[in-house]
Amino acid sequence: MAKDSSFDVVSEVNMQEVDNAFQQTTREISQRYDLKDSGATIELSKGDKLFTINAPADFVSKQIIDVLSSKLIKRGIDLKAVSWGAPQAASGGTVRVLGHIVEGIDQATAKKINKDIKDQKLKVKVTIEADKLRVSSASKDVLQTVIQFLRDQDYGQPLQFTNYR
Repeated sequence: MAKDSSFDVVSEVNMQEVDNAFQQTTREISQRYDLKDSGATIELSKGDKLFTINAPADFVSKQIIDVLSSKLIKRGIDLKAVSWGAPQAASGGTVRVLGHIVEGIDQATAKKINKDIKDQKLKVKVTIEADKLRVSSASKDVLQTVIQFLRDQDYGQPLQFTNYR
């Protein structure tokens, strides 16, 4: 019997590109006339993979999110990689918005992806390994079909297909 081919389904974010987009956003906030003197700030905690936006109003925080989103897109980061929370009231009448960077596939999402692939009735074997999935099959064409199927689905986070062999 022929050796099985396989690929991994992962959800990874290039933190260097996220940091570059963050630096560009802070530069634009300090230079843009409508944001310059507003007192709005944005912080990035690389360890926690968390954006923190402090703004005088909800409208200003949405402008900063738009600026950051445009910088992330230019850097090739999918916007699904950042999960924004609801605006929270902070001290001094300001607003705080937290954005978590989603990395790795959690167990619930992995099980849903596994079920969706199985529902396609293709001859593949799916193995959940920590925060990634390994899909293997004897046919590379079937693997290509699975990749195309997963690209058409929305799981609330970006998926990449690595280690194809």
